[in-house]
Amino acid sequence: MSNIIDAHSHYMPPAVAENTAFFKVAWSDVDRQLSLMDECGIEKALLLYPTSDAHLNMGGWGKLAAVYNQEIGKLTAQHNDRLIGAGILPPDDKKALSRELRIFQDLNLKVISVASSYDGKYLDDEYFHEVYEFAQNTKTPIHIHPQIMNPIGEDRVKDPLLTPVLEYVFDVSMCIGKMIMSGTFLKFPEVKFIFAHYGGVLPFVRERFDNTYMMLRKRNFVKDLSKLPGDYFRNLYFDMSGTKSKAALQCTLEVTDASHVLFGSDFPANQNVPQSIAVIQDASLPDEDKTQIMRNAVLSGL
Repeated sequence: MSNIIDAHSHYMPPAVAENTAFFKVAWSDVDRQLSLMDECGIEKALLLYPTSDAHLNMGGWGKLAAVYNQEIGKLTAQHNDRLIGAGILPPDDKKALSRELRIFQDLNLKVISVASSYDGKYLDDEYFHEVYEFAQNTKTPIHIHPQIMNPIGEDRVKDPLLTPVLEYVFDVSMCIGKMIMSGTFLKFPEVKFIFAHYGGVLPFVRERFDNTYMMLRKRNFVKDLSKLPGDYFRNLYFDMSGTKSKAALQCTLEVTDASHVLFGSDFPANQNVPQSIAVIQDASLPDEDKTQIMRNAVLSGL
């Protein structure tokens, strides 16, 4: 299968990478990425910010966003037929956030890349409403990547293996839950929210989410969400983030349909991209569903 669109890959501009503790060397090799895309039949790849500690070393989020967005804009302009630019926004400076949004499209940035939380502030916070209004008015998709700086649970367990394996994806799940509880998805129904890693653990707890909600509603322990939590999940988008598990894909397809699932390589964190592609190719799905996952309509027109 060719003409694939990769909804989750990373490139770290050298000016940013040198200010991080982890994202160096392979994370700034665009030639390697383009070569891999050719090898795997990937027509276009979305470049996302992986979240990092760069803002701590660059004078804050505002300065990081200004540098990162300029560099991603330049790179994607050079490779406009192969790379899709996703820009970032400062989560702590409204003036800087508004400034970046004003020049977003001028910089050839076609997707907004945000983290699931920022120092415990999730995307249900009203601070981000300006972002959602912009996204809704301009039809700009929003991609939500796990927060790796102080994700949920790190205050209790900080471990070099457990934190990235469990806490990163739990942070994505909590983000979705808080956005449901706050009514964010209802306020901005036309925004296309794409969540990494299949939404974390949500595919595995959808039934519990619905059953517990109905039980608590009967006793008036939880507010009326207007519909079941599982009904919200069906309208969201989820990317594979490099998974090589057929079971994980099938589980996600119990939550939503193929038109809401996107192939994502998570390159260069995931070096075995062909195996991730094979999960879809070998799945017991109609060819139409496989095509929708490989070339999702959310990104195909960008």
